[in-house]
Amino acid sequence: MERALALAAPGVGRTGDNPSVGCVIVRNGVVVGEGATAIGGRPHAEHVALARAGDEAFGADVYVTLEPCAQRSVPGTACADLLIAARVARVVFAARDPHPHAAGAGIERIRAAGIAVETGLMEKEARAQNADFFERWDRT
Repeated sequence: MERALALAAPGVGRTGDNPSVGCVIVRNGVVVGEGATAIGGRPHAEHVALARAGDEAFGADVYVTLEPCAQRSVPGTACADLLIAARVARVVFAARDPHPHAAGAGIERIRAAGIAVETGLMEKEARAQNADFFERWDRT
């Protein structure tokens, strides 16, 4: 998760309304893909990391600084759906997405697909990294 936070750091304040997210995909102890939210907010970190990992994402562990989105992004597929399609084994994320259209939906969708989910790893650091995003949506 430390690596995912480091990947996200340069994008803080440069991803539009979206938070800057980092994602690292690890298979058999080896990083097979990683990415961060692009400048402007698209593509999301999971899209970038999965594209880099390719077939190596199958059975891998995914570390991401924010709950994967469950809404179809414009353009593209929801991050939760991409992770399911890649048949990853486990998703570990730092913080739940507080946005009212997203909160908990990614977790539910991923778990419903039979993928293990763990939450809260380095949550304090992830929330601090995107403090403006969390302050904006935690109030709603």
